[in-house]
Formats: sequence, structure tokens, C-alpha cells
Amino acid sequence: MGKDRLFLLPPGFQDNDRREFCPECAELWGVLSYYPAIKESLEICYVGIHHPREPIERVLGEGRWNAPTLVLNEADSVSGDFQAQTSNGETYLDSARQIAKYFAAKFGTAMPR
Repeated sequence: MGKDRLFLLPPGFQDNDRREFCPECAELWGVLSYYPAIKESLEICYVGIHHPREPIERVLGEGRWNAPTLVLNEADSVSGDFQAQTSNGETYLDSARQIAKYFAAKFGTAMPR
């Protein structure tokens, strides 16, 4: 069984002439620190800040490069209150809140507020 792939920006990157971080990616790192067992079930892939983000586009198609994005390995095996999208035959979530809702459905963690 393959793993879900989580595309994130790195914890710190250079942009706008300063060091920055992505608040949505940091939100997911917070969820993973609350529930470290989830991290074991993921393939975590870091992508760069600049568009297009080729690793995500390669999976989801041109113009799709949001980070964070979670590409689901077995989309039909989990149902819950999250809004999955489909592109290139892949099912994915492209917001931290939707990803956290998916984790709640799949792993029984607390639901984000």
C-alpha cells in the first residue's frame, strides 16, 4: 500500500529579500507534531517557493501548484467532512484545514475548528 503524498514548502525559505515561512504549511506541521503517527503514513515532499512548482504540476497538471497539497493514495477508502478535488486522475486536498479534516476522518484525530 502506497502513502499519501504531502507537498509542503520548507520551514524557512528566502523570498521578498527576507526569510519567510508558509503559515498553512506550519499549521500542518503543528498537526503532525500533535499526532506524530500520521507522519509515518505520509511521503513528505518539499517544494520551492517559486511557481510553477514542478513536482506538484507533474502529478496534478499544469497550473496546479498550491502548497500545502495532499495527494491521496486511496481516495475511496476514507469518507468524511473534507472537500477533495480531482485532477489528472488524482484526488487531492489543497488547504491545511481540508487536510486536517481528512486526517480526522482517516486517523480519528481531533477535528480542526
